Amino acid sequence: MPPASLKLDAGATLDADEILSRFVAYAEARGLTLYGAQEEAILELLSGKHVLLATPTGSGKSLVAYALHFAARATGRISVYTCPIKALVNEKFFELCEIFGADDVGMLTGDATINAEAPILVCTAEILANQALRNPELRADAVVMDEFHYYADRERGVAWQIPLLALPQTQFLLMSATLGDTTKIEESLKRLTDREVASVRSVSRPVPLSYEYAETPLHETIAKLVERNQAPIYLVSFTQRSAAEEAQNLTSVDLLTKAEKDALKLELQQARFDTPYGKEMRRFLAAGIGLHHAGLLPKYRLLVEKLAQRGLLKVISGTDTLGMGINIPLRTVLFTQLCKYDGEKTAILAARDFHQISGRAGRKGFDDAGLVVAQAPAHVVENLRLAQKKAQGKKVVMQKPPQKGFVPWDRTTFERLRDKPPEALESRFDVTHGMILDLLGNPLGGYDRLLALVSRSHGSEIHKRQLRKKAAQIFRSLRHAGLIVVTRRPEPRRGATVTVATELQRDFSLHHTLSMYLISTLPMLEQVMGRDAPTYALDVISLVESILENPQPVLFAQVDQKKGETIARLKAEGMEYAERMEELDKVEYDKPLADFIYETYNEFAARHPWIGQTNIRPKSVARDFIERFASFPEYVRHYGLQRTEGILLRYLTDALRTLQKSVPIDARTDDLWGLIEQLRLEVRSVDSSLLDEWEGRRVEKVAIARPVVKEVETWSPRRLAARVRSELQRFLGALARKQYEEALSYLATTEEDAELGLPAWTIEKLEAALAPLFAAHASISFMPAARTPRHTVLRELAPSRYEAQQRIITPDLPDEECTWAIDGVVDLGDGTPGDAPLLRLRGVHA
Repeated sequence: MPPASLKLDAGATLDADEILSRFVAYAEARGLTLYGAQEEAILELLSGKHVLLATPTGSGKSLVAYALHFAARATGRISVYTCPIKALVNEKFFELCEIFGADDVGMLTGDATINAEAPILVCTAEILANQALRNPELRADAVVMDEFHYYADRERGVAWQIPLLALPQTQFLLMSATLGDTTKIEESLKRLTDREVASVRSVSRPVPLSYEYAETPLHETIAKLVERNQAPIYLVSFTQRSAAEEAQNLTSVDLLTKAEKDALKLELQQARFDTPYGKEMRRFLAAGIGLHHAGLLPKYRLLVEKLAQRGLLKVISGTDTLGMGINIPLRTVLFTQLCKYDGEKTAILAARDFHQISGRAGRKGFDDAGLVVAQAPAHVVENLRLAQKKAQGKKVVMQKPPQKGFVPWDRTTFERLRDKPPEALESRFDVTHGMILDLLGNPLGGYDRLLALVSRSHGSEIHKRQLRKKAAQIFRSLRHAGLIVVTRRPEPRRGATVTVATELQRDFSLHHTLSMYLISTLPMLEQVMGRDAPTYALDVISLVESILENPQPVLFAQVDQKKGETIARLKAEGMEYAERMEELDKVEYDKPLADFIYETYNEFAARHPWIGQTNIRPKSVARDFIERFASFPEYVRHYGLQRTEGILLRYLTDALRTLQKSVPIDARTDDLWGLIEQLRLEVRSVDSSLLDEWEGRRVEKVAIARPVVKEVETWSPRRLAARVRSELQRFLGALARKQYEEALSYLATTEEDAELGLPAWTIEKLEAALAPLFAAHASISFMPAARTPRHTVLRELAPSRYEAQQRIITPDLPDEECTWAIDGVVDLGDGTPGDAPLLRLRGVHA
């Protein structure tokens, strides 16, 4: 019987004939017959060539990638699959686990590290680029770069070019449905690697597309498509808000039969909707409508993808990220508009974007044909309706004008995009301080490697000269900041060696544009504010936040709330309406340390012209989150961020990563260690869907060697104390809010608890333990003064076993008179802390 998977026994190898024979048998077992382009590409790969594979969406490019992975695995090589977005990395990771076995597949995204020593790795292109810079001897024998058209992306394209320049021993498979002209890339790749490059192209789609232009209201267009059996429909919007609004609007349309509703209801019983936006997501899904955009938590996007793959959803309302390769069977792609904001202006879609999104329509094995529909502008549709009324003799008041800033499109625009080929790929190679630091972190000629990368890059000679000048400026700034050390070699040898400062943590990173500003300003903050100041740790967080991108929906919500509070206060003070409006115009989100940040940044910018027009952005999101001591759901509800939970989580994750990787160890006080751990625990508690699913796919239930978030810093006693203190304080916060179920979720429980005499805690038992405290005191304080390290005790009882106590402060007594405490134990066994709770509760008592 032909193999149904490509799993190999550990250490197994195959020769070239066996590899081809086994792979063809695998394809046949799945009912697949190789197309001409697939067969050509696989044969070229097996002959050792690079391959640029440009075939339409749905033409089986993934199968060619599996062939390369299988060939690498069968010959003892390491292979890597790169994707542009984490959602696609997640999908490919689980897919490859099914095909090759979970023990042979790992994942790296920056947020998560799973099974990192596996012979097949899935990661974002940025992860591969960073590793290629840091390690010139990186084992990446075969690399698949999916959605390779990202090479031309203005912000991220450099990550698709670096591996081509930095990995000369690697065999590449570059895949996209919209490559355009790649002649320069092919010539450079051949010249650098001394390996032939095969370009395999086809315009033949296994599932042909048809095109329609709709001039009916959107809900009518969708209803007609469902009636014509053209669902599932991918409803394309270009903002997260629009996608959510369209999903809401469609809940009034009956899309499902009774049997379909029952099937969905059964599926949704197994899902957890335990965040503030969960109720809305459940309501959309129960109506057969999926919502998919980057503002959602990963677990909700993953659920939408699963339900859509099972054919249980009629409409998926999403942004264009869903068009970037996620494998969902869609019969119809419906564009709500043909223009989008590109970061600078609103303009008609590029042909590449149009074809990339359109290509999602019609999947082999599901459909005989795919349909692409473009919706006419809303004001045009309304004007047609008014014209019909007028023709019927009805009174029409006025025609509806287009929205402000409208970029017009019509049927001709649609047809032009349909027929236009993708634009040629444009090089986006650049030099950054993070790139230079990555290169210099390896002793094998870091700066020489940088100059070599610039020379190999695909831009013009003029651009290369500009990059060399920029590199020299950045190098000087790194040296001035003490992040690199230049040592002159003694005679008779000439020259110098360049090394990264040894006191930096191993995963130190400068991948934010203004990371150098952060590094140079931290000593000034310590000098001006004082390292022992009560707010020093929070001030470091404010400095970190000033170099991060603004999470606009969160900041807008903060301003809206402050305006509401200001209106109420001014009304109570009797201020006139006109004056109130003037005061409202002055309201902005909080900017801690703004004067200090602006002043130091202006001085920094004057000394470092390479930062260009990059602006500093003081704000308080992570700091506000920490100071409120709120759980993630509470913070979301406080500001009404239900629709953008994912944006908040991503921002907090970015702030955490920057604190961990860009703030040197010697700049961290005990308070700052504690705040980092508090933030890390909250971020990790929000969404663990990726790890849960991977564990469920493993053949054997064995322990994962590393926690889901890879911590390369050593678990020193200082850091362990910070971790335990954070757990105690999270538990304290839940008790203060009388959220006993939440409090129990912060505790570790093991089978050994009963043997050690630890109570089996329940909500009722916890409430009873706290009853005497709340009888004597109105509340528990969890303000910053109640959470300082002096109120926490961590005492070693035996190797890897500790006693942990947290004093409970009440507002009605001085600190020294408060006698209540949380009493627990921490047992690490023989391991290092993972992400599960460490605290095991003995009691809460006076």
